[in-house]
Amino acid sequence: MPVDARAAYSARHADRAQRATRLAARERRIGNARLIVFGIGVVLAWAALAQRWVPAWTITVPAALFAGLVIAHARLIPHRRAAERAAAFYAAGLARLDDRWAGHGRSGAEHADAAHPYSADLDLFGPGSLFELLCTARTHSGATRLAAWLCAPAPADEVRARQAAVDELRARLDLREQLAALGEAFGDELDLVALAAWGEAPPRLQSAALRAIAAVLVAVSAATLALWQLAGGRAWPFGAAVAACALFGLALRTRVRAVVKEVDRPGRELELLSTLLERVEREPVAAPRLLALRAVLDTTGAAPSVRIAQLERTVGLLDARRNQFFAPLAPFLLWQTQCALAIEAWRAACGPAIRGWCDALADFEALAALSCYAYEHPHDPFPELVTGAARYEGSGLGHPLLPAAQCVRNDVRLGPDCAALVISGSNMSGKSTLLRTLGVNAVLAQAGAPVRATRLCLTPLAIGTSMRVADSLQTGTSRFYAEIQRLKQLVDLAHGALPLCFLLDEVLHGTNSHDRRVGAEAVVRGLVARGAIGCITTHDLSLAHIADALAPRAANVHFADHLEHGTMRFDYRMQPGIVQHSNALALMRAVGLEVDDA
Repeated sequence: MPVDARAAYSARHADRAQRATRLAARERRIGNARLIVFGIGVVLAWAALAQRWVPAWTITVPAALFAGLVIAHARLIPHRRAAERAAAFYAAGLARLDDRWAGHGRSGAEHADAAHPYSADLDLFGPGSLFELLCTARTHSGATRLAAWLCAPAPADEVRARQAAVDELRARLDLREQLAALGEAFGDELDLVALAAWGEAPPRLQSAALRAIAAVLVAVSAATLALWQLAGGRAWPFGAAVAACALFGLALRTRVRAVVKEVDRPGRELELLSTLLERVEREPVAAPRLLALRAVLDTTGAAPSVRIAQLERTVGLLDARRNQFFAPLAPFLLWQTQCALAIEAWRAACGPAIRGWCDALADFEALAALSCYAYEHPHDPFPELVTGAARYEGSGLGHPLLPAAQCVRNDVRLGPDCAALVISGSNMSGKSTLLRTLGVNAVLAQAGAPVRATRLCLTPLAIGTSMRVADSLQTGTSRFYAEIQRLKQLVDLAHGALPLCFLLDEVLHGTNSHDRRVGAEAVVRGLVARGAIGCITTHDLSLAHIADALAPRAANVHFADHLEHGTMRFDYRMQPGIVQHSNALALMRAVGLEVDDA
């Protein structure tokens, strides 16, 4: 029985919101208590120092209490913020279930590419896009990985592996909540590309001999100091050892400073990355794709969080050189030099693995995002990917960006028997929506996600669309020229390794009826001859004869409408055959235009 996502989200949202409210109230009480204690402390200090009617030691009581309240307040803040982020995560989930999500999430506009063969036409990116519906990733790398999966079909074996991983993660609400809360806290601070580049950069101080020399010099300095001060020895051996340390440090100074300067940001980012990776490391997994990600995290012989903790300790020791009490001793201990050598040793051992850690986290976030979509749409099945000639057979196909109550579903069969559908119909009858439905479900299917259908069986397909072609004043390109350029792009795709699924809306709309029919027939015939399958829509009924010319490899279907009490009505159901009438004049009259059809 499918899980009731709405009930789970509502209960968890209420719980996290109440927790955030309780913690905020506790913060306010502690803040008020701090003010009161501070005031009492000021009064006692004045009384002790100016009036001398209370002992001076009594000031320590409010001081200690104030310090304790400061610590308690500081510890409450991250818990309250985590509860707020968790509540926001479930509020966003409820908004998706209520179809209120558009414009409130991560739009992915930075991934939009006008030259891509289908992303713009299928609304993959931007406000109200498929990406915004799917993306719960909080790091930039996770969002980028999800975008990449939507923009390129994965091999069939990879799709099946992702499906198994998504299905396993589907019910892991705690995991997604915690990843979202952790990622929301610092996702924008993580530049994983730069972090991986730091890990792979050529070493500056990679030398076990240098580390050994530094340790020996410091040991000799300590020994000669002890002999001088405790055993009554001479001072010159200690002076010589200090001089040797100074010369050694001076020889490495430029490289040491570079290492210390460069580790500052990576050190912070690795600490943040470790928090996310530690959560992924302790999640039990069984799907092969998830086990493969876990294996990537274990390439250094220990968990990344353990390795990163080692670097954090070294960076912490490095920061000790700024302590006013320790700073005078640091040069005699070659402290900065030894820490820099330890940092470089860590980078030599673990640096090359950082890119794999980042990639594994990005993949995990993308899979978690798809699992969230699967959890919220329990009736949407995973598609079946098959081999053989190009095929796209869907039952109950609907558009995932449409509210369920408004989504009218259709069945479509494309394959060796019927490779192309010529779809005629009136304005606003649903032709373009059907093309986008086919395209978006193919994108979901080949990204590893469930699809909006009762069943979908397809072969791996390249997707190519021509729907929103426009002229360009800047480039001096007409709409017709822009469209034939796109059609050339699709013909080139049809020569690729995967068979093409073409989706052409109002094909060659920018030329006369005769040239349009001849040109459209030539394009469709050429695509079908290369093993492609797909659909074209048209208002021009002369193009309906393309199906007759290509029969039995093509067929005519249409969307109908009817006038009811002066209002156009559409059922959005695809029917066989050619549409028998047009609603253009009726629509013009409906908006108040005077049209004489005599």
